[in-house]
Amino acid sequence: MRKEQHHKGWNEIKTNDSWALFKIMGEFVNGFEKMSSIGPCVSIFGSARTKPGDKYYELAVSVAKSIAEAGYGIITGGGPGIMEAGNRGAHLAGGTSVGLNIDLPFEQHDNPYIDGDKSLDFDYFFVRKVMFVKYSQGFVVLPGGFGTLDELFEAITLIQTNKIEKFPIILVGSEFWKGLLDWIKDAMLKMGNISPNDLDLIQIVDTENEVVDIIDSFYKGNILSPNF
Repeated sequence: MRKEQHHKGWNEIKTNDSWALFKIMGEFVNGFEKMSSIGPCVSIFGSARTKPGDKYYELAVSVAKSIAEAGYGIITGGGPGIMEAGNRGAHLAGGTSVGLNIDLPFEQHDNPYIDGDKSLDFDYFFVRKVMFVKYSQGFVVLPGGFGTLDELFEAITLIQTNKIEKFPIILVGSEFWKGLLDWIKDAMLKMGNISPNDLDLIQIVDTENEVVDIIDSFYKGNILSPNF
C-alpha cells in the first residue's frame, strides 16, 4: 500500500533549519581545524566521470605529481575521475593528498589515494567550497561539468570583487577551454559585463610544466597564506 506523502509545515521547516545550523557549524569547525594544519596546497578540479587511461586523467596525474614535487599539497573533491587522478599524482610524489568529499546519491565515492588523516566529509556544498577557497594557493581546472564550472566561477568572482586575494587560476587543456574563453570575450566582454583586465585572472595551458611555472612565478612575489 502506498504511503501517504508527508508535507512539512512551515513551523516544522523552521525547526529543522534551526537544528541544521549546528551541523553546518560543526562542518566549518572540523574543516578549519584540519585544514589549517596542512600547509600550502593547490586544488585540482575536473570531471568525476573521467576514466583512467583518458588523456585528461593521465595529464591530471602528471600535473598533480609535478605540483607536489614543487612543494605544494594537493586538494581535490575526494572522488573518482580527475579528483582521483589529482590525489594519485600527489601520492606518487610522496606529497600531501587531501580529499574534501561530498555526500551525493551518485558518482561520488572516496578514492584510495587520499592520505588517511586528510579525508574530510561534507553534507553541504557551500561549506566545502569555503574550504577549497580558504586553503588553496591556486586552482588548477581540468575538463569537467557543472560542478567544475561552479568552483571555477566562484573563485573568479571572489577575486574580481576583492573578497579574497588574487591567486593563480589555471585551466588545463586549451582544446576543451578555448570555446568558453571565446564566449567570455565575444559575449560578456563585448557587452561590458566584465572588464578587460578580468581576463587576466585566467590562464590556459596544456602541460604540467606550465602549471608549475605559473604557480612558482606567482609566489615569488606573493605570500603563501590562507585567503581570508
